[in-house]
Amino acid sequence: MRFALYQPPQAEHRPCPVLYFLAGLTCTEETAAIKAGAQRLAAELGLILVMPDTSPRDTGFDGATGDWEFGEGAGFYVDATEAPWSARFRMHSYVVDELPALIAANFPADTSRSGICGHSMGGHGALTIALKHPERYRSVSAFAPIVAPSQVPWGRKALPRYLGETPEAWADYDACELVRRQTFPGTILIDQGEADNFLEAQLKPELFDQACAEAGQPLLLRRHAGYDHSYWFISSFIDDHLRHHAETLV
Repeated sequence: MRFALYQPPQAEHRPCPVLYFLAGLTCTEETAAIKAGAQRLAAELGLILVMPDTSPRDTGFDGATGDWEFGEGAGFYVDATEAPWSARFRMHSYVVDELPALIAANFPADTSRSGICGHSMGGHGALTIALKHPERYRSVSAFAPIVAPSQVPWGRKALPRYLGETPEAWADYDACELVRRQTFPGTILIDQGEADNFLEAQLKPELFDQACAEAGQPLLLRRHAGYDHSYWFISSFIDDHLRHHAETLV
């Protein structure tokens, strides 16, 4: 597995808090590092940025490549239980356990002060990981996340192949289902572009808004007219997300 990391100047003098950014479908560890524009404010705030790849690579599994919605580049941040994917596609455990251990062992990072953010599939990953492990993350945010993969085409395509045909298994990686079981101890920030071509069919933020209201989960859902699903959208609002995380991490 590959990851990109930005280390702020403050890390020369003291351990710094960590913000994980999970990218979306087709992306790599380079995507957010190059396109999000987060480094300038991260330098001011003293945040280490960690940006992992979106799946294992060069697996050799039949069907792992050639479809941008599944397989390599589309790990969906789950621990697969179905063969052959269960042998390599364990992105949930990688982000929660293996990657933080690598960061703590090799960089001046205070991993007890960690936040998590993501975009699209990565927003789904950030929300589900934070909701399943609130003791590991002090803050969470997302750009245009897939909030109900059990109910939309992207999720209905990937989750059965990774997790089997049991809807209960899908619910373990569905933010709308998870927030009803256990809330996150802090406000969740979500930004969504109103001109996003995936908004109605794949993202459905209103479902998470409703689930949070029913669960009593504080949520700041901001909708932005004219913004699409691209990194131009992310770069326009990344500073707000960094400050959101810095409020609890720095």
